[in-house]
Amino acid sequence: MKETQTHMTTTIYHNPACGTSRNTLAMIRNAGIEPQVIEYLKTPPDRETLARLIVDCGLSVREVLRQKGTPYDVLGLADPAWQDDALIDFMLAHPVLINRPIVVTPLGTRLCRPSEVVLDILPQAQQAGFIKEDGEVVVDADGRRVK
Repeated sequence: MKETQTHMTTTIYHNPACGTSRNTLAMIRNAGIEPQVIEYLKTPPDRETLARLIVDCGLSVREVLRQKGTPYDVLGLADPAWQDDALIDFMLAHPVLINRPIVVTPLGTRLCRPSEVVLDILPQAQQAGFIKEDGEVVVDADGRRVK
């Protein structure tokens, strides 16, 4: 059976070493969804996919560039002379420059920073309470988001 828009797979571009990414993945699973997990440092997206993800997130290329723990400063990427195509080239050459996690669901695509942004695009409600790794309560015992 072909996937329809209402039965689309949820996909997370994930870095298991990142707490925000781990929390996001756990919230997806807390909604009863088993996503396609793409460890983008091992399997980076191609140019077309990366460009589409950025557009679908509604962000600029610069807003998706990760600075902390990356070669951002060494490569001089803060220089406004770098155009989007060149910045995407850098992200493809150094996937660690792609901010994470990016989640794609039937309801949209988001850069999930902070991790609870994922709740805005999940097609299913949280099934139980959720506490982030740092102890912050995000979802109460009844599955409702805590603001």
